Amino acid sequence: MKMTDLWTLYDDKRIMGFSPHTLKAYSLQFKVLTREIGNLNVEEVSLDLLKAYLAKQSQRLKPSSLGHRIRFIRSLFRFAIEEGHIVRNPTAKLREPKMEKRIPKFLIEEDVINLKITCDSPREHALLAFLYCTGCRVGEVHKLDVEDINWLKLLRNCAREGL
Repeated sequence: MKMTDLWTLYDDKRIMGFSPHTLKAYSLQFKVLTREIGNLNVEEVSLDLLKAYLAKQSQRLKPSSLGHRIRFIRSLFRFAIEEGHIVRNPTAKLREPKMEKRIPKFLIEEDVINLKITCDSPREHALLAFLYCTGCRVGEVHKLDVEDINWLKLLRNCAREGL
């Protein structure tokens, strides 16, 4: 089976549940992959071939983008294994590059004012004020329960993500 045939089957299967943005990104990544390695038989794709392709890509991509490429390739070949098109997964030993720790971005006062203007309800205003005044992250607020707030002392117990 040729790579393009595998992509057709994969694309048909993946349409269910993936966002249009993800499908577009996967389609682009597949085109780049086949442009670089050719429309080989799926069984001919080796770990060394994929490593050479990814080494070339790493010269112009950030580690996060390269990681996305690797996740796509692993997903494609995992699908090929699950569907019985290949018996050996050439991506089994592919590892994603280490990501740099990014410094969190903070809103400036002007951004907060603009956000307040766009709030449509008192609930949205309260949520924005809570985020801004407490320094909680969106994910942390999403996990909060009413019991996490000490109403008498006006304190909140908020578990930090990643700790």
